[in-house]
Amino acid sequence: MTFDAGAPPESAAHDDHVLATWLATVAGERLLEVRGEGLEGKELKDAGDRAAHELLMQLIAEHRPDDAVLSEEGKDDKARLQKDRVWIVDPLDGTREFSEVPRDDWAVHVALWQDGDLVAGAVAQPALGETFNTGQPPVVPARTSERPRIAVSRSRPPEFVHALAQEIDAELVPMGSAGVKVISVARDVTDAYVHAGGQYEWDSAAPVAVARAAGLFTSRVDGTPLEYNQEDVYLPDLIVCRPELAEQIVEFVKRYGVA
Repeated sequence: MTFDAGAPPESAAHDDHVLATWLATVAGERLLEVRGEGLEGKELKDAGDRAAHELLMQLIAEHRPDDAVLSEEGKDDKARLQKDRVWIVDPLDGTREFSEVPRDDWAVHVALWQDGDLVAGAVAQPALGETFNTGQPPVVPARTSERPRIAVSRSRPPEFVHALAQEIDAELVPMGSAGVKVISVARDVTDAYVHAGGQYEWDSAAPVAVARAAGLFTSRVDGTPLEYNQEDVYLPDLIVCRPELAEQIVEFVKRYGVA
């Protein structure tokens, strides 16, 4: 089956927010197509990773040929360190959830790093039919829960997160993809995502770009800035939360640690 991504909106020629949104959206459409091909388990995971990666590489090369790319599924070309513009992408974040039809907590991440910082990004949640982006940032609703809610991994939330939840009287909300967890804060599904179990730049770049644009607090767990397009792409921890919770969470992590 040949997938036709079509043409991006005309404004994508000069607007990186629009291009990032389109790239994440069409990659998500491709993944929905793969999901309908009758594959299961590892075959479905591998087919999704491959299809979305190949599509994104093709489209970025076509529409931003002078830019570098850092993708989870591609070889890391260190030439990106000499570039002013680098696309940081995770073609399929939450492969496990993607393979568990009809789960919707998986995503496509597309971010642009330029001259030292993230300048555009989009997180598509294809099974929801939504793409959250920096061009039209999500408007974070007023908090609807009396107790803080912390997004955590479905499998084994870190022990320090349990301690944090006890400290601030929070409830834990399990879900898949890191991108989905970050966006859950912008959607008032949760109020914070605190992670220290190991991640890479592509796991958080696009979600963090969108979270920042929406006015949320983002940092490393010790309160220092998240930095991207580094030689070592391992970026093991982060905090994304409503601003009013930031000081309390950072102070707790500094005091308690994450071991």
